[in-house]
Amino acid sequence: MKKLDIYIIKSFLKPFFATFFIILFVLVMQAVWVGFDEISGKGVSMSFILKFIGYLALTVVPMAMPIGILLSSIMALGDFAENYEFAAIKSAGISLKRFILPIALLTVFLSSINFLFLNYVFPHATLKQKNMFNNVKKKQPALALIPGTFNTAIPGYIIKFDEKYGEENNFLKNVQISDLSARHGKVKIITAKEAEITTEEGSKYMAFILKDGHFFEEYSYRGKKKDERRKMPASKATFETYTINVDVSSFSDVGLEDEKNKTDRQMLSLSQIKTRSDTLKIDYDISQKNRALRFYVASGAKNLHSYPDSIIKQDLVSPILDNFKLKEKITVLDNALLIIERQIKNVKTSTPRFKNQRKYLNQYDHEFHKRIAFSFACLVLFFIGAPLGSIIRKGGFGLPMVMAIVIFVIYFFISELGKNLAEESALTAIVGGWISTAILLPFGILLTRRAAKDMGLFNIDTFFDSIKKLFNSSKQKKST
Repeated sequence: MKKLDIYIIKSFLKPFFATFFIILFVLVMQAVWVGFDEISGKGVSMSFILKFIGYLALTVVPMAMPIGILLSSIMALGDFAENYEFAAIKSAGISLKRFILPIALLTVFLSSINFLFLNYVFPHATLKQKNMFNNVKKKQPALALIPGTFNTAIPGYIIKFDEKYGEENNFLKNVQISDLSARHGKVKIITAKEAEITTEEGSKYMAFILKDGHFFEEYSYRGKKKDERRKMPASKATFETYTINVDVSSFSDVGLEDEKNKTDRQMLSLSQIKTRSDTLKIDYDISQKNRALRFYVASGAKNLHSYPDSIIKQDLVSPILDNFKLKEKITVLDNALLIIERQIKNVKTSTPRFKNQRKYLNQYDHEFHKRIAFSFACLVLFFIGAPLGSIIRKGGFGLPMVMAIVIFVIYFFISELGKNLAEESALTAIVGGWISTAILLPFGILLTRRAAKDMGLFNIDTFFDSIKKLFNSSKQKKST
């Protein structure tokens, strides 16, 4: 029996290692394809690039593990069924449950490794990889500029543009620059159809060479009297070429491997996430308590007092407004409406900040449950893949690869949906983190039962028989 167990485990491990490293390579290449142009050709050493790719590979290992288990389980069990090894095993009196027991135990072991990896290796690799990437962008501030957004990476300026192009991505289209360096607010705005970013090696300045644009500046009125303000109109001009020199000396002392960002949820272990989440909840509760107190004070509720019954005027009638004259009623209602409108405006103003605080807190809670659920998903995906392979009776990389991709895409889609709903407080963090695993678990149980009873994936005859019965019953009702 031990020889059979070893043979089964070897038959599972061969496709697992092959698929695991193929998927790992694909995921790494996909991530490198997205971000490699941001660091290549920017004066970064090859050792730094290789180290960056190494940390990047470690961050995608937890994603490759469940896909590898799912695909290898379909392939291994599909090969057994295709080569009639199942028939031989069943004739020897060995059940399917006993047959897949060694692989199931191996999957439990791999799930435990994935959990330890997610808790210790993944946070450290993410810490290194993200900080290295951010430090490269600070070394080259132009890399941090993203098309279609208001970029604030360069202190004192808000930069927006439509497109970045050129061999070094240093040419911009439809540029808008808000100069805040004078610290008087958004009083200087420059627009241009094109712009070029140039930086000389060793220089502490980065130059924006703007072409074919407009210049608008509203003079600062801070500290000026009313009469002086009237004498200080805004100025505007049109230019063919205009150069802005930006001081980027603050970026020059950044080390490529400095670790300044250490509190991102993906950079923390489960115990650190829990501690961080508890701290955020305390701050969140205090801010909500202060928010409620401000509403209580501003609404005038603290001026309301409860009096003993003996001093209440007995001649008061209800509703309370009937005790006032017409002018007094108008005054009371106007004051009440003013207070209500003011409080509604304050609530609307503070709502976005409240939602961002809640979303930030939900992200940490979801990350905690997601890591545990993702480790358990390895086992769930195995109990989907193993019976599925024995049912379809097809090994190799063809049909199993297609089915594995479809199943994991469904799992990933549900997982991302749960994440988004949990972050928006539409679901709790526990439900959002476990929803994808919980949905696929019944399918794993169903497939395992069908495979153990030698039932097919889907009985087409039963389906058509039920349709025929439905039509026959409807005809009998019409005839009667």
